[in-house]
Amino acid sequence: MKQLLLVASIAGLSLIGSAVAAGDAEAGKTKAAACAACHGPDGNSPAAMFPKIAGQHASYLEKQLQEFKSGDRKDPTMNGMAAPLTDQDMADLAAFYASQKGNVGKAAEDKVQLGGTIYRAGNSATGVSACAACHGPTGGGNPMAKFPGLGGQHADYTVAQLKNFRSGARANDAGSMMRNIAKKMTDAEIEAVAQYIQGLN
Repeated sequence: MKQLLLVASIAGLSLIGSAVAAGDAEAGKTKAAACAACHGPDGNSPAAMFPKIAGQHASYLEKQLQEFKSGDRKDPTMNGMAAPLTDQDMADLAAFYASQKGNVGKAAEDKVQLGGTIYRAGNSATGVSACAACHGPTGGGNPMAKFPGLGGQHADYTVAQLKNFRSGARANDAGSMMRNIAKKMTDAEIEAVAQYIQGLN
């Protein structure tokens, strides 16, 4: 009988924990007011230096917010913005932005051929892996693995992140996967694949 009560208590606690951890998109919409200046009211950032987060996987968004808060991912603005957030705040914000529809930009035509090749096939001569292997053929990402959706992302933002991975300024990638790839990429490859991604959907 005692064992049965113990199992029931643990099960009850786990249900409470999952209820707290589940994001509420409506609550997130209210909390997102402070985010709108950079990311836009629906997560489609109007400024190319700030990422579009509309339609991004909630699991990825939560991970980034947690790592901005802990300092595992460094950005002067986002470290400060994430500092006061609770786990519930992060879950709610992630749920709200994940529920929005991302928009797609236009790729520079002179970059599409090289960018598409890198995205779909990589560069076997230098050991650059195909982006599509983790981020999907249409840039949808992989929420289970916390690989972000990339399709439609601002080229300027993607260039900045790839260069940060390459230099080690950004180091919150699992197993150094992105750092190892970016180190092998030329500036021309980074620019081209970022443009390709900007028009990808």
